[in-house]
Amino acid sequence: MKIGIDFGTTRVVVAAADRGNYPLVNFETPDGVACDWFPSVVAVKGSERRYGWEALAVQQHDTGWTILRSLKRCLRDARPHTQIRIGDETLPVRFLLAEMMTALRTQLLDHSNLAAAAGERLEAVLGVPANANSNQRFLTEEAANHAGFTVIGLMNEPSAAAIEFAYRNSAERASRAGNGLLVYDLGGGTFDVSLVTMGEAEHTIDASDGIPNLGGDDFDEILATLALESAGKDHDALSPAERYHLLEECREKKESLNPNTRKVTIDLERVRAGWEQVTLPVDTYYERCRPLIEKTRTVVEDLLARQPARTLDTLYVTGGGSELPPVARILREHFGRKVRRSGYMRSASAVGLAIRAGMAADKLRDQFNENFGMWREADHGGTIVFDLIFPRGMALPSPGEPPLHIERSYHPAHNIGHFRYLECSRLDDNGQPAGEITNWNQIQFPFDPALQHETDLSSIPVERIPHNRSMRVREEYTCDASGNLRVTIATEPSGYTREYAIGQFAGEEATLVK
Repeated sequence: MKIGIDFGTTRVVVAAADRGNYPLVNFETPDGVACDWFPSVVAVKGSERRYGWEALAVQQHDTGWTILRSLKRCLRDARPHTQIRIGDETLPVRFLLAEMMTALRTQLLDHSNLAAAAGERLEAVLGVPANANSNQRFLTEEAANHAGFTVIGLMNEPSAAAIEFAYRNSAERASRAGNGLLVYDLGGGTFDVSLVTMGEAEHTIDASDGIPNLGGDDFDEILATLALESAGKDHDALSPAERYHLLEECREKKESLNPNTRKVTIDLERVRAGWEQVTLPVDTYYERCRPLIEKTRTVVEDLLARQPARTLDTLYVTGGGSELPPVARILREHFGRKVRRSGYMRSASAVGLAIRAGMAADKLRDQFNENFGMWREADHGGTIVFDLIFPRGMALPSPGEPPLHIERSYHPAHNIGHFRYLECSRLDDNGQPAGEITNWNQIQFPFDPALQHETDLSSIPVERIPHNRSMRVREEYTCDASGNLRVTIATEPSGYTREYAIGQFAGEEATLVK
């Protein structure tokens, strides 16, 4: 079964690809209510951890749990070994993310309307912010793979929203061909904007920008601060549990606002017994939020200024944070009728990801349509980088000509090599993936001579090995006129060699060539 997963800052939204339809998945909450999202929340109490709906449920009955909202925000500056402190516990970010993905998969299989058959693979396209770095992309993909999803690829969230826009407005596509669509995606914790050229059969992402730490969470914080100021309460005196309840109360009241709302009431009794309600004029709240909204508008204008030859046809507004009424109003003040709010603010990206998951992968023709390479570790495993092997646009050889040939040679640092191949649509100025990612095969190869007779390396732990100047690994990549990719991996001086055929079969081992 193919699905799209929008791993949002405050909510995970999942859509399925079902015979040309892309319905949202509904989850069953502990109190029996159906909800079309899964909370991005972790609760920690000593060595115990709960995720999603279970995390919210245990915290309601036991204040000894510490809640971490918005785990996705921790990924922006995270590296493979980054740890964060939750209550009295210090835990690796990649570990928390993998456990949350596992909880999500369990919820999908056991407590949702996805109706996946027993043993059926969940093939997923994951959404990531347009400005996500290589570490963030790698950690997201690794966590989903670890949880048991088969990750087909990664896609920038505004790109996914553009696919959803094209799907919802298919009747208009011919008249819009060649015109510019600007996707304004203000989520729970990130803001992304992408300029897209719409075509009749495909679209092109021309430019992207954003603010990695601005979203609906910040609007919650502003409302919480206003409520405490009005009640004369000290923000610093709140316990972690009280702070969590305050932000949840503010989030719920924020999401209930509409253009006709004039006042908002915050129930501080929910935060601490004996505290009273406070009522605030929404105009006061909106004015506090306005500087943040203006920041997003400035990013949009700067992006358009860098594309002077482009004509903006539609500014498509999506993302949960964009539901705040002044967002659309402020954008219309500057961009007029070109502003078009999505009818599916919180789910547009998930639907676009599901559409992408349901599409057949493009095949190589006369050139590489994407940048092909692999993830590698750098800084002794502290950083993940993309190693470009065949760049986008590189021509394939003509029939009868020798295949393309690229080599890599190095001293191994681990007992087992884990080769994770992928292709991406765009690279940033540092040569790292900035656009859509599609996963290819993976290979596990024994560098340690003692493991070269093992038939299954997946159960053997990867360990660092002492530096040995005499041992080298040589990788040789070839691509023929038909686009068939092969890699030969050899260790020296042992002479142990294997050749593999690699392709777009995410989650599967590359084919060993006899």
